[in-house]
Amino acid sequence: MFRTKTVRSQFTESEAAQELGVSVDEFRALIRAHATVREEDLGNLPVATYHPSDLLLLRLLSAGAKIPPA
Repeated sequence: MFRTKTVRSQFTESEAAQELGVSVDEFRALIRAHATVREEDLGNLPVATYHPSDLLLLRLLSAGAKIPPA
């Protein structure tokens, strides 16, 4: 019998960071580098939810790149 992983439709900031295998600070640095345009957008990060496609895009954008410390 095969085990299947439950597919989630949304992730919190901390869950998204865990899925990517990075700390919350590293996750925020990824968002800062690739997804935010305005400084005021950064204040909404902890309340934002992320979809699996968001995580895939962030994973692809960060592949092989070092995340600068926050």
